[in-house]
Amino acid sequence: MLLSTTSVYPESTASAFELASSLGYDGVELMVGVDPLTMDEEAVAKLSEYHGVQVHSVHAPCLLVSQNTWGSDPWEKLERSARAAKRLGADVVVVHPPFRWQREYGEGFVDGIRRLNRESGVMFAVENMFPWRTPAGSFQAYLPDWDPTDLPYEHLTLDLSHASTSRLKSRDLVRAWGDRLAHIHLTDGGGSFKDEHLMPGEGDQEAWKLVEDLGTNGFGGHIVLEVSTRRARTRHERQEMLANALASTRAMLSKGVKG
Repeated sequence: MLLSTTSVYPESTASAFELASSLGYDGVELMVGVDPLTMDEEAVAKLSEYHGVQVHSVHAPCLLVSQNTWGSDPWEKLERSARAAKRLGADVVVVHPPFRWQREYGEGFVDGIRRLNRESGVMFAVENMFPWRTPAGSFQAYLPDWDPTDLPYEHLTLDLSHASTSRLKSRDLVRAWGDRLAHIHLTDGGGSFKDEHLMPGEGDQEAWKLVEDLGTNGFGGHIVLEVSTRRARTRHERQEMLANALASTRAMLSKGVKG
């Protein structure tokens, strides 16, 4: 069970390593670009060594707020993410599909991800996104699609909050994706047009039943807690939220194995 460095926001990446260590997480997923420190893999490597917390996955800088992180060439950003992953000992790079205004990037995305999986030395796992919904309706914000189900990606990342925003069911996606499911962003959502990243069990995605299913099916990929804890009023309250999620995840995985 990994802790996303975004799960401690507005605390820092350094705090994520500290909390992962003190709470007993198995490692972290590094979100590149939100905190300037994340762009320096040598600084991250020192944090990892100091706290004894391994970086197991790297989230490439694909967000709107990180469009200029590591330059503006999207393929160079993914190459750089792979190099950072290898430097830090991670085996997965999580990547979002291109935005629709990145037309050239989008047209070559499927083939480019296939090439990176073949040549980079790490696994690139494409994440499910969602249609952008407004009072006037929804529109396609991603190329070639926000839903990777029918596209020939070898490895996929399931984000439960994104599934909720898409008005899909994560357990249905698990069944549809089969062995292509490589990575989980464990969170939840209430079906809002917002990407809520609720704590598991607080939304409509049957999150704990899904985790039990993963245990039953012998899922071998990473499970990453990627949630918003901004409502926490104190460090202690945030720590309790993260500790409870870790304990519940391990309990439900164990229940699935025993079942």
